Amino acid sequence: MIMANLSPPRSRFPGSIRRRRAPFGSPFILAVTGSCAVALLVCVLLTARDGVSRPDLAVTFAATIAIGQLLPVRLPGGRPVVPLAGAAASGYALLFDVGGRPVVQPLAQVVAVVGLGYGAGALLGVVVGRSPRVATLARRVLAALVVAAFFRAFAPGELFTSSFHDLRPVLPAVALFLIAAASVGMATEALLAVAERLARWRVPVTSLVRYVRDEFKATIGVAGAVTATAVLFALGVPVMRLYALPTFAVPLLLTQFAFRRFAAVRTTYRQTIRALAQVTELNGYVVRGHGRRVATLAVEIGRELGLSESQLADLEYAALLHDIGQLSLAEPIPAGSTLLIPPAERQRVAELGADVIRTTGVLDRVATIVARQADPYRRHREPPDPTVPIESRIIKAASAFDDVLTAARGLRSNGQETDPPSLQPEGEADAVADALERLRLGMAYEYDPRVVEALTAVLGRRLGVSLIAAG
Repeated sequence: MIMANLSPPRSRFPGSIRRRRAPFGSPFILAVTGSCAVALLVCVLLTARDGVSRPDLAVTFAATIAIGQLLPVRLPGGRPVVPLAGAAASGYALLFDVGGRPVVQPLAQVVAVVGLGYGAGALLGVVVGRSPRVATLARRVLAALVVAAFFRAFAPGELFTSSFHDLRPVLPAVALFLIAAASVGMATEALLAVAERLARWRVPVTSLVRYVRDEFKATIGVAGAVTATAVLFALGVPVMRLYALPTFAVPLLLTQFAFRRFAAVRTTYRQTIRALAQVTELNGYVVRGHGRRVATLAVEIGRELGLSESQLADLEYAALLHDIGQLSLAEPIPAGSTLLIPPAERQRVAELGADVIRTTGVLDRVATIVARQADPYRRHREPPDPTVPIESRIIKAASAFDDVLTAARGLRSNGQETDPPSLQPEGEADAVADALERLRLGMAYEYDPRVVEALTAVLGRRLGVSLIAAG
């Protein structure tokens, strides 16, 4: 168990720091982006060689995609979506008739128009000060490619040869097929988004199922609206021609406006919690930046352990507010480290913090996590306590690690006035190893071994090395 003495131990990890390759890293993103760029270039060249079929359609849909790209919505978890652009891209891929006359658009032209539309929107975004994410643009273009390929591969031949009037008897079946094709595109984009997240966060592929579930749960509402609007575009253009685009885009824009307001409320909610978490820092109860560092580290550990998105949100809020109970203390703890006070006092502070959080009336789950953060992983001669939430165990380890690391940095920086002290890269690895060794000494009772191992993996990725305890 970590005791009051926070000085770094003399021992090191001899031979324990070595290079570690990410299990699912950036090469995947580069491969997807590169393949999309090559496919788009080939499609543009083929379209330029063969000529554009129905330029009026191409220009109108490309412009709609570009406009939609300028109207993003950020869903929970920081997911950027562009409903209008996605609906226009899928709708263009599903076109089979205009004004009652069959239309056969080459697959290359569909990809070229969609790609140029997204590209034009991204360039306009740069003009207004937005930096586009190339990987996100690539997966949107690939999703449109999948929709167009699926549609052309499985659509009955008469769909491209018969007039819209002749198709009226089978129109319900056609509508269901269009919904299926658009849904395949939405599912493809969701899976690519999951792959991108795993690659950026370097989360083990074993968490794939959980992240797929979270992605579909977070985007199912918007995906349904986009799919429905894309099908309306495809079915409306045969009757209303290009007037179908503004007609059916209005409901989607209203839905998008509602999502934007919801996202704004969530952003304000999170900012309020962050501001409340800084009260302990401004009053000198904890070291500056402690809550933010613990929250960031805790979320990374939670991802490593495969926590769901709702669990990660509660974990982040609880980590930001985990020290708020210290406001009840008559005198601040040195450096704000609860490792310096007895376990009973540590638990009292945690309970007081939970009581403060419960007064909000909307953070009961967060309050429970904060209340149990001081509980040991297991007690003497007892099995691990299953009632302690995994989020509480994560915060306990992350907070202790930051306290020990801050103390180690202070000793290694020779008393320099930095808050918190900083080190050179070579000294940082040693300080991290020392702090991890302190936590490993407490794995028998205080700290969940799974959490400590996940913390080790996260820190190894940060430093670009693998931190493994020597046997």
